[in-house]
Amino acid sequence: MLTLGNMFVLMLLTAAGAWLWHAHGLRERALTLVKQHCARADVELLDGNVALRRLALLPDARGRKRLARVYGFEFTVTGEQRHIGSIVMFGAQLGRIELAPHPFRQPPVEPPPAQVIELAQWRRSHARPDEPRHDD
Repeated sequence: MLTLGNMFVLMLLTAAGAWLWHAHGLRERALTLVKQHCARADVELLDGNVALRRLALLPDARGRKRLARVYGFEFTVTGEQRHIGSIVMFGAQLGRIELAPHPFRQPPVEPPPAQVIELAQWRRSHARPDEPRHDD
């Protein structure tokens, strides 16, 4: 027989399961946003995951305090050092993504394109007016 106490426990377990399922979907959304941000910032996301650090009441873009999930992740620029980052999610909406101070990659320096100038053309353009001209 199902008592009121058993029914309460069953509903509590169902609510906890639904909350965990929803939280997993939000974590996957945060991971997708971090991957996109790392690609735009030209850094590499390490370990391919984000981890929940805390739940907190944080101000959103309008300054209102809202329940936020703060996830942490690690990234690298050179492959030698790990740097930490964080993403704040207000439900399914992105709050902000922060990357720790890190070095930037130097873009490769390309030499200027080579120009071939014919000797006769150079002599004509650099000839002094008092010199006789020798056309080849």
